[in-house]
Amino acid sequence: MTQNQPGSGPTALRILLGSQLRKLREAKNVTREEAGHLIRGSESKISRMELGRVGFKERDVADLLTLYGVVDQQARSAVLDLVATANEPGWWHRFNDVLPTWFQAYVGLEEAAARIRTYEVQFVPGLLQTKEYARAVVTAGAAGIGAEEIARRVDLRLERQRILDKPDGPVFWAVIDEAALRRPIGGAEVMRAQLEHLIDLMRQPNITIQIMPFSFGGHSAEGGAFSILRFPDPDLPDVVYVEQLASALYLDKREDVDRYTEVMERLCAVSTTPDETIELLRTISEEF
Repeated sequence: MTQNQPGSGPTALRILLGSQLRKLREAKNVTREEAGHLIRGSESKISRMELGRVGFKERDVADLLTLYGVVDQQARSAVLDLVATANEPGWWHRFNDVLPTWFQAYVGLEEAAARIRTYEVQFVPGLLQTKEYARAVVTAGAAGIGAEEIARRVDLRLERQRILDKPDGPVFWAVIDEAALRRPIGGAEVMRAQLEHLIDLMRQPNITIQIMPFSFGGHSAEGGAFSILRFPDPDLPDVVYVEQLASALYLDKREDVDRYTEVMERLCAVSTTPDETIELLRTISEEF
């Protein structure tokens, strides 16, 4: 799956459902064109459904299950129940006015993830930002945008952070390039507060923070920031998220995921230990 600006912001459930439909179709050697014709659509529509990029109509899924030879009523019901759940809008839909279409997918995946591993080069990861730091980041990248929209974008970011406090929230593991921690976003006072916030967050058992230090030199992730998301359901593949200027890539092919996972493992191996992270955060804070 490689997506640019997915249409309606797929949730993890949509991607799971699409993946199941793809496996069923391939097992029966049915082409996308044949499947599309059955539901009065096109090959492109089947492709978008299997990527989780569009909503699902129950009638279409029921027809496809019949075509794919799924006649057992219990098996059919399990899939059709998933259709109803996958089409439910998430909390983030109330931020549609400030949420780019291509980013809706990520927020939905983030909400469903059991583990999130991220590497950041330029900024502190959004889930770890203070309100003041988030406002400074949003303002810097929002030329010509009014104060009200900036406030809405900051509220969205803070709302996303709630997942880290949930009893069933994800494990969050961040590797942050030292450059991001030394860049004076918002000024010295904002940066000191942000760095202290990172130290406080490390007390949470589900949060790990490492720093890729300047002293290491070149490393395996010089291509830029990325995140790897894993989900509770073993049938759902890991997804790699790579953000671009005005779009994003969502990758779940095994070879792509393995490549990014290998890079992440190398980053973790050469970055600071938790104790070293706290020490370096305090050192940088004092320098501010």
